[in-house]
Parts: sequence; structure tokens; C-alpha cells
Amino acid sequence: SVSRAIKPFAEPGRPPDWFSQKHCASQYSELLETTETPKRKRGEKGEVVETVEDVIVRKLTAERVEELKKIIKETQEKYRQLKKDAELIQAGHMDNRLEELCNEIMMWVISLF
Repeated sequence: SVSRAIKPFAEPGRPPDWFSQKHCASQYSELLETTETPKRKRGEKGEVVETVEDVIVRKLTAERVEELKKIIKETQEKYRQLKKDAELIQAGHMDNRLEELCNEIMMWVISLF
């Protein structure tokens, strides 16, 4: 059920079987094997002990946050460049490159989807 639920959030270029139950199970097993098991602490009853799953969630969340920060930074840089180009076009300084710029912009917009 998890594989079906996350399929709509797939990144482009993933193979068709990426979200199969078998593949998801093997990826999860690999995560469990490569994640360091937290040491159990002796303490009072009712104390919350961190599980392997908690460690995996924290690790994957941190990785995804970094990926998203990188994507945001790249998008902001591209936006600034496009805004600068738009200002130059409006000022008439880029008339000889209009077709080339239009193609660049179209390719960038297509890559977003």
C-alpha cells in the first residue's frame, strides 16, 4: 500500500518497477541493514526509546531537506537570471538574441514539468 501511495511523488527517470512492493521491501531492508541501531538506554518506565525506524526517518528527512534547499537555490538563481534577461529585453539590449532566449526559456519551463 505504501508503494501505491508514494508513486505520484516519483522523480522523473525512475524505472517502472521502482515502486513495486518487492522493490520497496528490498529498499527498506537495505535501509535497516545500513542504519546503525541506536543503543538502548536504561531508564524509567515510560521513557521513549529511539527505534531504528526513527533513525531512518530522521536521516531521510534531513537528506530530503538538503535536496529541496538545493533545488530552491537553483530555481532562485534561474529566476534572477531570467528577470535580468527580461529587463535587458525590455530595454532593447537583447533584440539580436530574442529567439535564442525564447528557446532557452521554453526548455527550462518544460524541464519543470
